[in-house]
Amino acid sequence: MSRLLLGVAKMVWGIVIGLAIAYVAVLILLFTVQRKIIFNPGQDLADLIVAEAPAGMHAVDLIAADGVTVTSWYLPPARADGRVIAYFHGNAGHRGDRVARILPYAAEGYGALLVGYRGYGGNPGLPTEAGLYADGRAALDFLQKQGVEFLQKQGVEDHQLILFGESLGAAVATQMATERPALALILEAPFASILHSSRQRYKFFIFDWLVRDKFDNLGKIAEIEKPLLLIHGDLDRTTPAHFGRRLFAAAREPKQGFFPNAAGHNDLMHHGMPERVLAFLTALK
Repeated sequence: MSRLLLGVAKMVWGIVIGLAIAYVAVLILLFTVQRKIIFNPGQDLADLIVAEAPAGMHAVDLIAADGVTVTSWYLPPARADGRVIAYFHGNAGHRGDRVARILPYAAEGYGALLVGYRGYGGNPGLPTEAGLYADGRAALDFLQKQGVEFLQKQGVEDHQLILFGESLGAAVATQMATERPALALILEAPFASILHSSRQRYKFFIFDWLVRDKFDNLGKIAEIEKPLLLIHGDLDRTTPAHFGRRLFAAAREPKQGFFPNAAGHNDLMHHGMPERVLAFLTALK
């Protein structure tokens, strides 16, 4: 009997050790590949070589504080109030994919800067949280002083700047809103943080120390005093809407939330988002 018990104990201990090794292996794998999961710039030729800026837009090279130069596309404003949208795109694609997204606002005379990120759309460097924030700061620095280059009387002033972030770009826009004055902040399909999103997807494998790029929107949103419009589709499976609702609940007034019940993550343009954005901006003084 003792030999049998000893055999069972060895088998159980072997299973425990095997499971522990497998668990640690998964942790190491997630730590190693996490940036490939978060950032998806693509590696196809179409992703690496972006077409020239469309008519009316100017390709501008912006130098971040760490010396990385990224290309963005700038459309000067046509409105008398000189308002410009700084548009921060999501984790996949590049500035060339987002032209259609700013056309409804350009049609109303709003200027736009399609912010390029390092590692995306042919730009050098590798994307990280700190790197994308550096690119965002370079973009806003450009807007503040671009008047001479584009024959405007002055750069974009605080009351003319609109921060617009899409998905991962919502985290960049949120960080910029904690650092820079602006007229308003618009968040499209934002997440609470990478930690929150990762825990939902990998329930038993995610710890704070494991996550290198935090993008902690939930920890920052209450600091922001700018008017906020938060838009999130109720059918979003990429970034579930409950994250957007948590952010909205934590945000300060004045704020507006728009949660179309038939929209997902990538189709908000077809569910009233442009109209809601324009109404929000029109109401701002």
